[in-house]
Amino acid sequence: MKQKRHIFLEEDGIGTLEVVIIIAVLLAVALIFRQQLMDFANQLIARVFNFSILEGL
Repeated sequence: MKQKRHIFLEEDGIGTLEVVIIIAVLLAVALIFRQQLMDFANQLIARVFNFSILEGL
């Protein structure tokens, strides 16, 4: 009986559970704001690879 109670009191798996929960929350946020993230990424890429800025030099 004491061995069963000891299994439930161990905290070795807590770190793994926390990582899984964090990943799940990040995926949920990414799915909810997918369009806004894509728009932001496209604007950023357009600014970085805008070669018309170099033509003015």
